[in-house]
Amino acid sequence: MDLFAGIPVTDYAAASPWYERFFGRPPSFLPNDIEAVWETAEHRYVYIVQDPRRAGNALVLLYVGDLDERVAEVAGRGIEPAERETFDGGATKVIYRDPDGNEISLGGGPA
Repeated sequence: MDLFAGIPVTDYAAASPWYERFFGRPPSFLPNDIEAVWETAEHRYVYIVQDPRRAGNALVLLYVGDLDERVAEVAGRGIEPAERETFDGGATKVIYRDPDGNEISLGGGPA
């Protein structure tokens, strides 16, 4: 099964650098001039697309096995979490917000 999770942004050219810093690399591919796609795992993708009408309403969670390492890497690229939540059982969600207010989070289980 393939997965494409979309994040609408107000201005593609303004949003793209933030996502390049978040993911730590340029997009995996560019389908057109208002869309960029990052492959996060085999057959799993997150993409941004210029769509001002819907911008700011996305909720995306990437569950990773090395949460603390990923959070440190993102911080090293100048992006700090907006929030951090720990749930019963030890799962943690680290929430980031792009300039439009879209929520893209990293989650992980107890160590």
